Amino acid sequence: MKKNRKLRFWLLGIAAFLIAVVFCLWPTQYYIEAPGEAFQISKYVKSTRKANPNFYLVTVSERPAVMIDYLTSFLRPADSRYSKDELMGTSTSAEYNQMQQYYMETSQNNAIYYAAKKANVPHRQEFLGVYVMEIMSNSTFKNKLKVGDVLVSVNGKKFNSSQELIKYVSSLKKSKVRIEVIRGKRHLTFSGETVKLSGTNRYGIGIQLVDHTRVVTKPAVKIDAEDIGGPSAGLMFTLECYQLFTGKNLSSKKIAGTGTIDDQGKVGMIGGVDKKVIAASRQGMKVFFAPTDQPSGVKKSETNYAEAVKTAKKIHTKMKIVPVARFEDALNYLEK
Repeated sequence: MKKNRKLRFWLLGIAAFLIAVVFCLWPTQYYIEAPGEAFQISKYVKSTRKANPNFYLVTVSERPAVMIDYLTSFLRPADSRYSKDELMGTSTSAEYNQMQQYYMETSQNNAIYYAAKKANVPHRQEFLGVYVMEIMSNSTFKNKLKVGDVLVSVNGKKFNSSQELIKYVSSLKKSKVRIEVIRGKRHLTFSGETVKLSGTNRYGIGIQLVDHTRVVTKPAVKIDAEDIGGPSAGLMFTLECYQLFTGKNLSSKKIAGTGTIDDQGKVGMIGGVDKKVIAASRQGMKVFFAPTDQPSGVKKSETNYAEAVKTAKKIHTKMKIVPVARFEDALNYLEK
């Protein structure tokens, strides 16, 4: 009898332990965003010239949360929780990761192009089309296009920029259109109609897009960010490329920063700046460049710079937060 009770006790204990393990490792529909790491940009920029090792890009850690991770994240003030829909919308995980790589490619090309332009070295940018990043639910191409398709022409017309493409399609109002895309190695043609774009009076194909370009410079510079995605390292890539083109050493201090870059040198707002400030401070950065960009609907107190200053005060870092609206702001700070 005692043996049976003892056996039952052990079986119940094992069962409770297994249930607890299953509960802790049970997947949720949430993702955790947390401070990531700072990486030397020179590791990713390839050129015949030697790169300065003192510029760093900063990442945000993003991972699917199991139950124990989700619950304990409330004990970590720097962590944020997002549902899959909030983070990825209607995209699958594979599509989301693919989009981040396309954003990174555009960021790299803009960085190389603008750095070469500022350094006054030979450069040219070739427009190859636009990547299809998302297809709107009301688009007549919803079941025809795929994320990652490269749209190269509309009604047989080719374009020199995405702005040209958008302007042309918008001028058509509501009408039938024929588009050509490249999918892998295949050229495909689809027909459909333009649709009214949500929240506007404009017509379009009903896709979210990003430029697909190629940049050629002399000397040649290539960027391979490996598995890091997104456009937020644009500013720091531009600084590194500018150093390579000019042969200048802009800083002997450890410099980090964030912000997108366009081909006109404007620095744009990014997400997760609070986490990037924490990550940069942890790794001993002396300066952190933060965008002052204020898109429509964003309060001044909600800009990246304002958030970065607030976070720096909160964690009592000695790292200096420097506001930047354009590439030149960062360059002037380093050269003064």
